[in-house]
Amino acid sequence: MASPIESFSKWLQLKIYQFEVTMAVYIFTPIEKFIFYSVLFLLFSLTFIATVLYLPQHLQFIISRAWFYMHGDCHDLELVKEGAESLVRTAIGTATGTAARAAAETATGVVREL
Repeated sequence: MASPIESFSKWLQLKIYQFEVTMAVYIFTPIEKFIFYSVLFLLFSLTFIATVLYLPQHLQFIISRAWFYMHGDCHDLELVKEGAESLVRTAIGTATGTAARAAAETATGVVREL
């Protein structure tokens, strides 16, 4: 029985042979093979580096956009609540009539619901 290293070596040689036959690399001269494999290595390494560097930021951006579309922007809600509360306080402070006070109290109830 062959050792695991020998069987892995045979498997790797078979995969290299299959790749060379499929991509017609076996008909290249040694210089052409070197150029072909250099370009292939360059493309794969640049793709890998770009994936490692930029994919996390891209995924974070996509997740934040999805969160925004599903839940809205909670910071804007806080600003709206603060603005509405200051408006209600101003309306209550300047209200002289009964109708104005009732409207201010209704607005206060709406702000509490926010």
